[in-house]
Amino acid sequence: MAPSKPPASDRSADIPVFKSIGLTQAKAAEAAKNPKSADILRDLIASHDLANVGLEEKQAGLVVALASQLAKADGIGEPERAFAVKAILSGKLKSVDQVAAATKYLDDHSVPIEETEFDQECGVGFSITPEELHNSVSKYIQTSGATGWANLGSVISGAKNTPALRWANPLDVKDAVEKVFTTTFGAKELTKSKGKESKKDAPPKVAPSKTQDPDPQSSVNSKTVFEEGFLGALHKPGENPQIHPELREKHLAATNGLVFTRFPPEPNGFLHIGHSKAIFVNFGYAAHNGGKCYLRYDDTNPEKEEARYFESILEVVRWLGFEPWKITYSSDYFDQLYELAVELIKRDKAYVCHCSQDQIKADRGEKTSAPKACIHRSRPIEESLEEFEKMKNGHYRPKEANLRMKQDLTDGNPQMWDLTAYRVLDATHHRTLDKWRIYPTYDFTHCLVDSFENISHSLCTTEFVASRQSYEWLCDALEVYKPRQREFGRLSIEGTINSKRKLLQLVEEKYVTGWDDPRLYTLIALRRRGVPPGAILSFVSTLGVTTAAANIQVARFEQSVRQYLEGSAPRLLMVLRPLKVTIENLPEDYVLMVEKPLHPKAPQLGSSTIPFTRTIYIDEDDFRLEDSKDYFRLAPGKTVGLFQAPHPITCTSYQTDPTSGKVTEVICRLEDSGTAKKPKAFIQWVAEHAPSGSPVHIDETRFFYPLFKSENPLAAVPDFKADINPDSLEVIKGAMVEVGFWPLAKQSLSSALEEGKARTEQALANPVEAARSLNPDTPRVTHKHIAGKECIRFQGLRVAYFALDQDARVGALDENEDVVPTRRQGDFLVLNRIVSLKEDSGKA
Repeated sequence: MAPSKPPASDRSADIPVFKSIGLTQAKAAEAAKNPKSADILRDLIASHDLANVGLEEKQAGLVVALASQLAKADGIGEPERAFAVKAILSGKLKSVDQVAAATKYLDDHSVPIEETEFDQECGVGFSITPEELHNSVSKYIQTSGATGWANLGSVISGAKNTPALRWANPLDVKDAVEKVFTTTFGAKELTKSKGKESKKDAPPKVAPSKTQDPDPQSSVNSKTVFEEGFLGALHKPGENPQIHPELREKHLAATNGLVFTRFPPEPNGFLHIGHSKAIFVNFGYAAHNGGKCYLRYDDTNPEKEEARYFESILEVVRWLGFEPWKITYSSDYFDQLYELAVELIKRDKAYVCHCSQDQIKADRGEKTSAPKACIHRSRPIEESLEEFEKMKNGHYRPKEANLRMKQDLTDGNPQMWDLTAYRVLDATHHRTLDKWRIYPTYDFTHCLVDSFENISHSLCTTEFVASRQSYEWLCDALEVYKPRQREFGRLSIEGTINSKRKLLQLVEEKYVTGWDDPRLYTLIALRRRGVPPGAILSFVSTLGVTTAAANIQVARFEQSVRQYLEGSAPRLLMVLRPLKVTIENLPEDYVLMVEKPLHPKAPQLGSSTIPFTRTIYIDEDDFRLEDSKDYFRLAPGKTVGLFQAPHPITCTSYQTDPTSGKVTEVICRLEDSGTAKKPKAFIQWVAEHAPSGSPVHIDETRFFYPLFKSENPLAAVPDFKADINPDSLEVIKGAMVEVGFWPLAKQSLSSALEEGKARTEQALANPVEAARSLNPDTPRVTHKHIAGKECIRFQGLRVAYFALDQDARVGALDENEDVVPTRRQGDFLVLNRIVSLKEDSGKA
């Protein structure tokens, strides 16, 4: 009898069941956490009597891994599940990696299973001799572009993912790579020594811009990325083979032999953190090599495109520090694309198909992985030309007719199974309006527009690896210049969601305030949170560019931001939860103006002047009634120092609220710094001094925590929304900041505006961009792309890093007025926490 299923609210009953197959207490508890996979694991244990077969602990772990994989693949039936369990029990499947491959295979195949094919797909019985391993590793390193020990990690990762070494022991692969590196580059220690000696010959570091973000097109770190590894091994312009030699010569004549790249986003959503890598790679690689990079909007689907997405994309690119050489649209080439579609039909390389979508999927082998020819594939050329003309003239409704490429159905690559080139859409295009009733697909458009724009390096992410073949096929079929596509690993952050559809759900269902909610990882959200663009580029650069996907923990990203801000953000005294302190031995009108540096290690940031008076405020966490040996801040009878103030203070008494008993005021005595014992602790403070506008009162200070509770919200049941953290936002009202905030804010915004205007003037000096900007339907190049309230950033001493939010209303920051160091009527100050001061910090 199968063990009964525990209620969803109490999975602890699963733990004894899971321990019965040989799992430890900890692993059994971990397996019980996910309700869906836990239910499947219970079923597997009961169905196959696994509690009584004497599983080894490792085999029990593989069964848990199988249950986890089955939870993600609902289509696998009971017979296929039984086959997988048998493969584990028999010792065929010996690793989690093999179990994952087996699950993927069984998701596409039903019993009876062809065991020889199954074994091959899952690495069963795989063996490799040391000589074969060495040869495979050597061959991979030769093609990887590795230039030294700095590439070791990426080479090991890449080698493990090659087909020849897919199932090799990872430690054996690592050892083999290190041996080849030693032979090729010398001992690792010697390499380090040489690096130190050559440091004096390194190019000088580039000074940061006025907004304290390094120039991404000339930074030393970026240069290293573009010279080594994946990017360093790319072909030179003109080295991409052509079907006719004259195509190469014509291309080089048009580009003068320069690198030409493009960033081609679809304007159907807001860019996310993953896009920052694509922007960095495409714009950065072109800039590093003295080439050109287009911003090209892939606007071939008017049903999903909106004007706000076009504007946001340009804004993000410019905010990150890059200027497009030209801004173009796939729709610029609709006439040429149509003419080439007609030419493709004339060459008997395309045909009009009237099959339903379900029939097309069936013919393309969606269920069987064996494509068959469409019934319209052999229709005469003249007939397809007539039908395509009818499509163009609006004779057919959407999905009643498609133009499909006549590729190679015998090829093993599904991207060669007669892809759709044109489809009918009943939508008004934002630029061409109602001129067209047919629109080209990505597979038809992308490579041809790359060809039109003489792209030398078509750089994209690895999900397009299979598309490289169809990309090259279409260019050769039409005998046009053929760019070379190369694929790098995409970037994602654990515990976040980048799906446009799922993000839209979060927005529409009010889980977040909008696409720019600082808890999201869209780039407009990160900007609003206050993350500097230079920190994002530094993060991407540090990760490097390889063919391996980078799924990075949030903590690693935030640490990168923290390190960037550590050396660049000015430091201001800040009290998050103010507690009034009255210094009894100072007169009522006492005021001492104290000059303090904005950063002790960055004198170029300047200083601020703040008042010290009889009434100051400290953070309520810096005072308590109970003293102890390990407590060094303020308590009755205890002395503490005040950061950058001339004298320490000693608590002599305090006042409390008669109802709640909460401390409302602390009475202190100012000590003589010449005779007083040096305090063991220093705390932050701000003074009350109306003439100087001190303190600056903050209406809201917003602390953002992870939006999801786990690192994989997509695994949550019933869906990702079940994983939402209900405590992801904390708003604290009434914080205080030193009066040095005002000149800092004014200077930060003025500098950003100045830089933004200079860059915008330079961009508009380009005749092509100047002409384009006259079109009211195109995104506007403006200095506000670069300068916003979020550029006002600082470290609240001992609190966190903060930036001004776009909701803030601050009259004193009007760019046409002098700084007025006081709060104005109607002002509303809102700060966002960018990151905490320490990685392990909890809630403030």
